[in-house]
Amino acid sequence: MTAIDRAAKADLLRRIGEERILVKDGPYGSMIQSYRLDEEGFRAGRSFNHDQKGNNDLLNLTRPEIVGEICNAYIDAGADLLATNTFNANAISLADYGIAGMAREVNLAAARVIRACADRATEARPEKPRFVVGALGPTNKTLSVSPDVNDPGFRAVSFDEVKGIYREQIDGLLDGGVDFILIETVFDTLNAKAALVALDEAGEARGEVLPVMVSMTLTDLAGRNLAGQTVEAFWHSVRHAKPITMGLNCSFGATELHPYVNALNPKVDSMLCVYPNAGLPNELGQYDEPPEMTAKLVRGWAESGWLNVVGGCCGTTPAHIKAIAGAVAGIKPRRWRTLPPALRLSGMEAASFL
Repeated sequence: MTAIDRAAKADLLRRIGEERILVKDGPYGSMIQSYRLDEEGFRAGRSFNHDQKGNNDLLNLTRPEIVGEICNAYIDAGADLLATNTFNANAISLADYGIAGMAREVNLAAARVIRACADRATEARPEKPRFVVGALGPTNKTLSVSPDVNDPGFRAVSFDEVKGIYREQIDGLLDGGVDFILIETVFDTLNAKAALVALDEAGEARGEVLPVMVSMTLTDLAGRNLAGQTVEAFWHSVRHAKPITMGLNCSFGATELHPYVNALNPKVDSMLCVYPNAGLPNELGQYDEPPEMTAKLVRGWAESGWLNVVGGCCGTTPAHIKAIAGAVAGIKPRRWRTLPPALRLSGMEAASFL
């Protein structure tokens, strides 16, 4: 594979982001569920010591044609940014399926599948380049909160352990050809910091500054993550990494996210990226918000001048992404500006001193 100039890709993304609102793809999980795969459907003839049904990340290795089909559906829907199917492709999460040692292999395969799809789409339409984003989920461990109510100081993992598993995942994604790294669905700020340190170390080892996108998720309607931080406080915590996009994903639908997108808009001196769920889940955990409703809500954000990148999270489909792309087409993107120098601190709340 030809070496990727990731700095040039980041500059290109910013230039396009000054001209129009870019569209990110949707999730893989709900799309994979639509294939109704059984245990053998996930294994595809390979032997494992644990059950693999539900291990969506494994499909990058065993059923790459399914991952490619989903990616191409998002491309056809109008997505510019295409994320890898690697939300749980880290050694901590893969350990639940007994394949922690396959993390690098899974990430390498995932990146190659999406890279091939994106390159074909870009070759077919050079005026609409597609970008490959290596997705890092939050893992199923937290560095900020004890899992033992009787021992508040206990942590199931250490910072260095989390940093190490992220480094392995990042290296696999980079070797597979991603343009950027996306640290998404951040519910724990310390986990995100471990990922950022791992990214910085990976870049130093490669002699390049690696572009990163960061996306926070809210755990309650008070607008805080699991670590207790507000959206502005979280931004202060990660702003030093100079992400090319900062934003929100998952959490809720666009209706519930509305005030927090509004709150971030004037505070962020990078591109703003938001990808909400298809509304709130029903009593069965399913998402009922139709594409036209999600698109209508997102269009309101665009018309308010809040968006540079927009896509979909839980429950959204290629139909949602197509509707979103149509809804924001022709609307001027958000103009981000350089913030004045200030001392910006963060605890649970943000504090700024000009």
